[in-house]
Amino acid sequence: MHRISNRSIALVSVLALCSGAWLVHSGTSGEGPPQPSAAQAAPARPGAGSREAAGLAASVPERIRVPSIRVDAPLTGLGLTRSGSLDVPPPERKNLAGWYERGTTPGEPGTAIVAGHVDNARGPAVFYRLGALRHGDRIEVDRADGNTAVFTVDAVAVYSSRDFPDEKVYGPAARPELRVITCGGGWSERTGYRGNVVVFAHLTAARPRR
Repeated sequence: MHRISNRSIALVSVLALCSGAWLVHSGTSGEGPPQPSAAQAAPARPGAGSREAAGLAASVPERIRVPSIRVDAPLTGLGLTRSGSLDVPPPERKNLAGWYERGTTPGEPGTAIVAGHVDNARGPAVFYRLGALRHGDRIEVDRADGNTAVFTVDAVAVYSSRDFPDEKVYGPAARPELRVITCGGGWSERTGYRGNVVVFAHLTAARPRR
């Protein structure tokens, strides 16, 4: 599996997720997906979900589950566009997320990237409630090698598109970590979503798939 650094992903990697198509069509400009609080944006306090698991070998991820927000979705591989941005899942498939297949696979040491739409023209999509996650919530990723990588949420933050912290989100990590990204930061009919919700999590367990 050919690898390149996550840092080669441009900021516009997440902007294609952020049209706010459903809000445009429904006219509900005063509503939108939940956004993380300042308390959730701060890293979890020491001892809260601090357990760590040893990294796994590389293996293609096939499914992501986030029980607390009722996400259970297949994963598709995402490459880069000609501009160097991360491609996105087909917007018409609202219960589909994608992972950056030229980077770290979820569960191995490093920073794995998963992204998905917050909505499409028909309504909420796979990560509509991502901003409602809290410290200690669980994310599970089923892998092709028969293992499920279990991650614990460390922080959930929203960043404006102008101040997106590329190094913090995409930069390397010594332990197995996961970033889950969708749109957020408020919405307007003129600009669409103004930023992105990012979940920071680390590997805390691995078990055989059920």
